[in-house]
Amino acid sequence: MKPLQIKKAFKAAGSIAMLLLALLVTNPAAAQDRTLTLDEALKLGLENSKVLKLSQSRIDQAVSQYQQAKDRSLPTGKASFGYNRAQIPANKLNFGEESINLPTSANAYLGTLSLNQVIWEGNKLKYARESTTLLTEVARLDAVNDKDQIAYSIINAYYNLYKVLQSKKVVQQNLVTIDAQIKQSQRFFDQGLVTKNDVLRFQLQRSNIELNGIDLENNRRIINYNMNILLGLPESTELTIAQITEADRTALPLTAYLDSAMANRPEFKQNDLRTQVADINIKSIKANTSPTLSASGSAYYVGVAANPLPKSGNYITPISVGVTLGWDFGSLWTNKNKVKEAKLQREEVIINRGITTDNIKNEVNQSYQNYKAALDKINLLQTSINQAQENNRILESKYKSNISSATDRADAQTLLYQAEINLELAKADAGLAYYTLIKSTGKINK
Repeated sequence: MKPLQIKKAFKAAGSIAMLLLALLVTNPAAAQDRTLTLDEALKLGLENSKVLKLSQSRIDQAVSQYQQAKDRSLPTGKASFGYNRAQIPANKLNFGEESINLPTSANAYLGTLSLNQVIWEGNKLKYARESTTLLTEVARLDAVNDKDQIAYSIINAYYNLYKVLQSKKVVQQNLVTIDAQIKQSQRFFDQGLVTKNDVLRFQLQRSNIELNGIDLENNRRIINYNMNILLGLPESTELTIAQITEADRTALPLTAYLDSAMANRPEFKQNDLRTQVADINIKSIKANTSPTLSASGSAYYVGVAANPLPKSGNYITPISVGVTLGWDFGSLWTNKNKVKEAKLQREEVIINRGITTDNIKNEVNQSYQNYKAALDKINLLQTSINQAQENNRILESKYKSNISSATDRADAQTLLYQAEINLELAKADAGLAYYTLIKSTGKINK
């Protein structure tokens, strides 16, 4: 190969390499397309949820409070060591003929060490531990609630994106169909079989479909971005939804979902725990009237020499051990209203349980009726599509035979297009309605 040819070959290879590099740089999103199943979306969303991380932090705080309640049953201890220096300007005491001369200055060291252990305080420490244990369980159930809500938000976003993507597919299919109709009507116009107005009607219909497509694309971008944030994916990832079939599920009787909600909703378990906490709080307040018994031990170091560690005979080390029994009997008449308040708080918890029960029953019933209606809507729309398809076929045949007008042909195409969109949206709505029903029973993550 001649040098000139080699040079041209290298130049061509370099140009190809630069072109490939430019394509990679200018189209980074192509490498970030991702098709998600619902299970994958849920896994990603739950793993990356900042709300669930905050819920775990609250659980850790509750556990810490429980540990602090346990620590309060341990003995308390204190130690101190102090130094004092006294200057005595007037250091002579006269007692008649006798007098005492004191030193002009003196040093003193005082050290203390004490331990104190509560032996009995009306079981208040025990009640504190039991109460914090129950509140820790409440925090864990809060996390379950948060997890259910996050899962539902992911499902909601998943179905909304699916609805938009399916609608865009229908738009593309209808654009292909209307383009064929425009070509055919233009050919008929050239042959003098239809008027220019007939051609314009199809072109106007295409413009309307394109406008709908623009709105759908705008919605897709918004939902896609929000879902990337929710799932912890790069913001530029283009998401595609795998086919869903949940709309084919059969609804059970309403009582089955109500029973499931009563057994699985964390709110009921939380109400039970809060009732127990209220009971323990009443006992703890009543314990204020109980006597207290504690044991203590103290050791002292008292040195009067200049040296903080003097020789024997220059300091004393008294040690004391004792038991103290105390009773704040004034609590017999100052504590009764505190007990009354605690009992009222317990009644409030019980009333809230009844309100929660009613609200959850209403939620389950509403979700159930919405799901049943969504399934009925699918059946009805499927019939509508069959009718629209037959109507479109008949009018297409008549239009080709120049029996029907372009307006009738366009109207038939529009009806079929709208029926197809409605069916896809109804299927997605039914899938989302199913998960809304499952969430109302407390089993969305089970």
